[in-house]
Amino acid sequence: MILVTGATGFLGHSICPHLVRRGYPVRALARSGSEHAFLQSLGIQLAWGDVRDLQTVIQAVDGCRAIIHAAGLFRMWGRREEFFASNVAGTHHLLEAAQRTGVERFIHISTIAVVGRPPTGGTITEETPCTPQDAYQESKRVAEQVVLRCHQEHGLPALILRPGAFYGPWGRYGFNRLFFEDPLKGLPLRVHRGRHITFPVYVADVAQAAERALWRGQPGQIYNICGPCLSHSEIGAVVEELTGRRIRWLHVPAWGVITAARLWTALSAMTGREPYYPAGLYPYVFRDWQVSSQKAQRELGFVPTDFTTGVRATLAWYREQGILG
Repeated sequence: MILVTGATGFLGHSICPHLVRRGYPVRALARSGSEHAFLQSLGIQLAWGDVRDLQTVIQAVDGCRAIIHAAGLFRMWGRREEFFASNVAGTHHLLEAAQRTGVERFIHISTIAVVGRPPTGGTITEETPCTPQDAYQESKRVAEQVVLRCHQEHGLPALILRPGAFYGPWGRYGFNRLFFEDPLKGLPLRVHRGRHITFPVYVADVAQAAERALWRGQPGQIYNICGPCLSHSEIGAVVEELTGRRIRWLHVPAWGVITAARLWTALSAMTGREPYYPAGLYPYVFRDWQVSSQKAQRELGFVPTDFTTGVRATLAWYREQGILG
């Protein structure tokens, strides 16, 4: 039995069906108020609870041979204590439960964003120093350290996957919103004429990597999981080609975007509502993320999906949901 946390989230919508298709028995840790009907339709066993609650985590882990820990709070704006409660304390709970029950493999889903500040003109590998720039990145980096320490000090067979920026069906935030929804709904903003490099990964590829890591990954290791790194303008060209629409990009000055994001973020501190363009977007939009996933390809047999293929499937999902015409 494999326990999947974060099963009702963006990544969970790919991991759970993938594991079922591959013939694995799956149990999902889910909150009672979450949209879990698709899990039941797959025949997945449900365990009710939250990673922030140790007792429900222990009950969910009992009888499982492996854990894919995909739960976590990802936002580009938020309170530090909330990120740490989900991403750090939640990971602590899973690790404690895994040790108590003798789990044979622990796959921790982190993020390449823990690097924080990508090296200028260089390629990000698993050895690139990490200098988190915000509370989200810091919480994910601390969670990684907790996982690695548990492996080193207690022998838990745990390893870490660092995916790039997710895109694909079932996502409405981050990469999907910035590169698909906003341009196609009338907000085609672009800075520095689209020259910056970003690090997308098709969400189904992360599911593929997680399943391969169950048996091929080396405990104590970190693996970058990323597709082809592309410039913003290259991504826009693919979207235009597949939709048959010419997007009239608005080339806005960097200072204007940064000023607006900072003001919006300051206002959100009073309203408690996430800004549409938070200041936390800065490192993802104004820096170049050139990532190597060669280690995962070599050791896990990871095969990234061609970007055009992934975008085609993503746009098809948007149309099926009636979100984009």
